[in-house]
Amino acid sequence: MPVVVVESPAKAKTINSYLGKDYTVLASFGHVRDLPAKDGSVDPEHGFAMEWEVAADSKKHLKAIADALKDDPNLILATDPDREGEAISWHLTEALRDRKAIKAATQVSRVTFNAITKTAVAEAMKHPRQVDVPLVDAYLARRALDYLVGFNLSPVLWRKLPGAKSAGRVQSVCLRLIVEREMEIEAFRAQEYWTVEALLKTPRGKEFTARLVSFAGKKLDKFDLKTQEDADLAVAAIRHRDLAVTSVEAKPGSRHPSAPFMTSTLQQEASRKFGMGAKATMSAAQRLYEAGLITYMRTDGIDMAPEAVMAARDAIKDRFGADCLPKSPRMYKNKAKNAQEAHECIRPTDMAKDVGSLKITDNDQRRLYDLIWKRTLASQMSEARLERTTVEIGSEDGQVGLRATGQVILFDGFMRVYTEGRDDPAPGAGDDEDDARLPQMAQGDRLAKESVTPEQHFTQPPPRYTEATLVKRMEELGIGRPSTYASIVTTIQDREYVRKENGRLIPEDKGRLVTIFLTNYFRRYVEYDFTAGLEDQLDEISAGGADYKEVLAQFWRDFSAALGETADLRIGEVLDKIDEVLAPHLYPARPDGGDPRLCPNCGKGRLSMRTARTGGAFIGCSNYPDCRFTRPFGPPSEDGEAQTGERVLGYDQGDAIHLKDGRFGPYVQRGDATTENPKPPRASLPKGWAAQDMDLEKALRLLALPRLVGAHPGDGQPVEAGIGRFGPYVKHNSTYANLPEVAEVFEIGMNRAMEVLAQKAAGRGAGRGRASTAALRSLGEHPGGGEITVMPGRFGPYVKWGKVNATIPKTLEPEAITLDEAVALVDAKAGSKPAAKRKAPAKAPAKAAKPKAAAKPKPAAKTVTPRKAKASAAE
Repeated sequence: MPVVVVESPAKAKTINSYLGKDYTVLASFGHVRDLPAKDGSVDPEHGFAMEWEVAADSKKHLKAIADALKDDPNLILATDPDREGEAISWHLTEALRDRKAIKAATQVSRVTFNAITKTAVAEAMKHPRQVDVPLVDAYLARRALDYLVGFNLSPVLWRKLPGAKSAGRVQSVCLRLIVEREMEIEAFRAQEYWTVEALLKTPRGKEFTARLVSFAGKKLDKFDLKTQEDADLAVAAIRHRDLAVTSVEAKPGSRHPSAPFMTSTLQQEASRKFGMGAKATMSAAQRLYEAGLITYMRTDGIDMAPEAVMAARDAIKDRFGADCLPKSPRMYKNKAKNAQEAHECIRPTDMAKDVGSLKITDNDQRRLYDLIWKRTLASQMSEARLERTTVEIGSEDGQVGLRATGQVILFDGFMRVYTEGRDDPAPGAGDDEDDARLPQMAQGDRLAKESVTPEQHFTQPPPRYTEATLVKRMEELGIGRPSTYASIVTTIQDREYVRKENGRLIPEDKGRLVTIFLTNYFRRYVEYDFTAGLEDQLDEISAGGADYKEVLAQFWRDFSAALGETADLRIGEVLDKIDEVLAPHLYPARPDGGDPRLCPNCGKGRLSMRTARTGGAFIGCSNYPDCRFTRPFGPPSEDGEAQTGERVLGYDQGDAIHLKDGRFGPYVQRGDATTENPKPPRASLPKGWAAQDMDLEKALRLLALPRLVGAHPGDGQPVEAGIGRFGPYVKHNSTYANLPEVAEVFEIGMNRAMEVLAQKAAGRGAGRGRASTAALRSLGEHPGGGEITVMPGRFGPYVKWGKVNATIPKTLEPEAITLDEAVALVDAKAGSKPAAKRKAPAKAPAKAAKPKAAAKPKPAAKTVTPRKAKASAAE
C-alpha cells in the first residue's frame, strides 16, 4: 500500500477515511528536523551549510514511516500547500534517506490540496509532482536568517542589557511597533475643544439633532471653539436667532460586501467579534481544516474557485432568495506574493452547511466556522442600497449654520447575513456616516429650538494595539506572512516583552529597553522597510528568481560587521546611551525652566535611568542611598509625586502605608522600621500590578495576606489563600496549589479551594508508578558519558544529566541553550562529586578490584572534563 505522510494525526485520520484501505496514511507530527541550538548550526564560512538534527520525539514517527515503506516503496508526501509544508516534505525525504529507508526503487512524489475533502484529495492524487526546490530554498533562507539573527544577537543582549532575553528577526520589529505606539501615547498632550448641538422640531412636531458647523459667517474647524466661553457664545447666538431649513439633499448610496477571509482578516475579525487572540484563532481554524470543513487557513489570497462561487450562489438563492443574488458573480483579486504560494481564500468546503447542520462541539470552532460561512456567503450577495440625506439649517443673517445627516437602508442585501466589525477609529475622527433616520423636511421649513447644548471634548491619544490591529499593521508594512503572524505576536508575550491587558498590548520595561538598544546599535535590522524588503527577497527566492545563498551572504556581510562594532561596549555605556536617547521622553522640559533631571526630593541629585535585577527599569536619584527617590520608567505625570516609587499611600490604624522600591521590585510596607520593629509587615506587588496604579485599598489587601478561606471540612485545619514566590496559591497544611489569577486570592471560596486542592492531589499521580516526564529537548552526550536533556519542571525548565539537575539561568533561553552551556551547568551543580563514582556500577564485581581492572578506564580519560579530572586526581 502506498505510504501517504501528512503533518497531524487528525489530518491523517480524515484523509485515510477518503483514501480507504489501499493506502497507509501516517503523520509526521510537524517538522521532523531542526537546527540544533548551538554554535555552527549555520556555517557562513562554508556556504551557509546547515546542520540538521532529528528531534527525539520524531525518531519514532520516522521509524513508523520507514517500517511502512518496507511493504510498499511508494512514498506520497501530502503536507500543507505552502512554504512550510514543502519544507516538511523535504525534511522527511532527507531524513528517510539518512535512515536508508528510501532506496533507488522507492518512488517519492508530492501532492497538495487546498481543502481536505474527498474530491480535493482524489484530484490531488491524480497530479503528483516533485518537491518544489525554490520553495524549499526560501524556507532554508528564512530559517538561516532567523538563526543567524537570534543566535548571534541574543548573546549581545544578554551581555549588554541586564534582564533581556532573546531577540528575533521579525519579533524585534513587531516589538518596536508596540513600543513606539506607547511612547506616542505617553508624549500625547490632550487638547480641549467644544461642539454645540441643537435639538430641533419640525413643523410636523418631529424632533431631530443638528450640529453647529458655521459661526459668525465662518466655517468651523475642529478647534475653533477652544473653551467653554467660546461655546457659550455660540449657544447664545443660536438661541437668539430663528432657524429654517436652507436645503435638503438626498443621495442614493450603496455598501458593498467585504472580500472573503484571508489569514490576516480572519484574525482581525475573530479578535473584534469574539476577543480571540491570533494563536487561538489559528488553532481553531487548523482543527476545522483538518476536519475537512474549511479550506487552508494560511493564505493571503482572496479569490475563490469558480465551483465554490457557484455553490455559494446556489446557497444564497436557496436561503435568502433571488433578490439577494447579484446578476453576475463577484470576483475578488489581490496581488499574490508569488504564483507558487497563491491559495484560495478561507471558505467552507460545503457552502450549503451552516454551523447548525454540523456537529462541532468546540465553542471556538463553532464561532469561527459560523463567521467564515457568513463572510463567504455575504461576499457573493447583492450590495446594500441606502439613501443618505443631508439637511442644512441656518439663520436669516447667516451668522449660524447647522447640519443634520442621516441615512435609510432601502435594501439590506448582504447585511442580512453579515457586517464587518471595526477597529479603533483614528484619534479625533468621527463616524463616517450617521445611521440616524431624519424626519421629513422641506426647504424653508421653520424649526423650533427645544434645547441647545454645548459639549466639551478632549483629543484622544492613538489607541494601543490589539492583536488584530497589530496584525493589520504588520500586513500593511509587509512584515511577516500568513504563517507567521500568530507566532510573532505570541513570542513577544512569552518573552515578557509585552503584556496583554483588556485585549491591549502594553510593552514591559525590558521590551522598551530591548527596542531602544536595537534601534541604536542595530537600527537597520529593526527598520520596517528593511524587514519588509527581506520578506520580498524570500518571496523572490520561492518564485525561482533569486539564489538563497547570495541573499544570505549579502545579509551576513553587513550584519556580522554590526555585531563586531558592539564587542567592546560596556553595560554602563549602553545604559547611558539609552538614557541619553530617551532624555526628551523621560525628562521633559519643566514649565518653570528648571533642570528636568534635578531630583524633586533632595534637590541635589540628578535623575537617571536604572535597571532592576528583575529586568525592569526605573528612574532614580544619583544621591542614593541618602535619597531614595524613584519613579516608574517613562515620563513623569503632571503630578510627579503621585508616580514616585517611594510614597505614602495613606494611613490605617495609625500606621503609614508606604509604597517602596527594593532590590526585587516595588513593595508595600506598614509603618516604618524601628529598633523595636526592625522588620515591619511587607508585601511585594504581584505580577501585573503597576506601582503607579497602587492605592491604599490595594495595599491593605496585599498586607492582609495570607487570607483565611475557612476550616477544611475534613480535618478542621485552616485553608488559606496568598501570594508567594511562585505566584498565587491556596494552602492546606503543607499542600500548596497554584491559582491561575492573582484576583482569585481575594475572592476564592471554600468550594473552589477544595476543587483546586483536589486537582493538586490528583496531579501527584500514583507515586513511584507514575510515568516519567518527557524531555523537552535532547542536547547530546556529556563528555563523561550519558545524555543531557532539557526537562520541564514545576518552577521552569532545567538541565538533567543522570541524577544531576541544574537550573537554567534567566539569562539563557531553554530552547536556545547549547550542549557546552549545559555541560558547564551540570558540572557546576555536581561540584566535587567524582565523575568516576557517578559512572561506575552500583557494586563493582570482585575482580574489578584487581590492579589491571582498575587501570581500564584510562582510555576514557580523554573525554573527562577538567573538573572531573581534578576530582579523580584528588582521590
